[in-house]
Amino acid sequence: MKILLAVDGSAYTKRMLAYLGEHEELFGANAEYEAVTVVVPVPPHVTSFIGKQNLNDYYEDEAKKVLKPVEAFAEKHQYKLTTLHRVGHAADVIAKTATSGKFDLLIMGSHGHSSVGSLLLGSVTSRVMAQCETPTLIIR
Repeated sequence: MKILLAVDGSAYTKRMLAYLGEHEELFGANAEYEAVTVVVPVPPHVTSFIGKQNLNDYYEDEAKKVLKPVEAFAEKHQYKLTTLHRVGHAADVIAKTATSGKFDLLIMGSHGHSSVGSLLLGSVTSRVMAQCETPTLIIR
């Protein structure tokens, strides 16, 4: 089974990882995991003042802050894990990655807002669900 983990370093990501650790039997011993994190892009009016290499280094550093604990978790549980980071809007990037990577399952944490809260606040989870054809497990 090929599983995409959408991670952002929040408490909801930690809750999702705890769920994975507690329910390893659901995904099989041979599951292959890929963790993706999405870094918010620096505004275009700012990028003109920053060198391309510095900008790429910034995106890499921000992604490492999120991915490093996920890698440690995977190593502890002996999961086969690869990681990647993208720059953009989280919902769009996650949905596109899940679809284009031909994943069997997408797993992500959710803040658990009510439907009214999601409408007012916007919800990455709701947008991913609307755009993604990959089966999705949402952990609250």
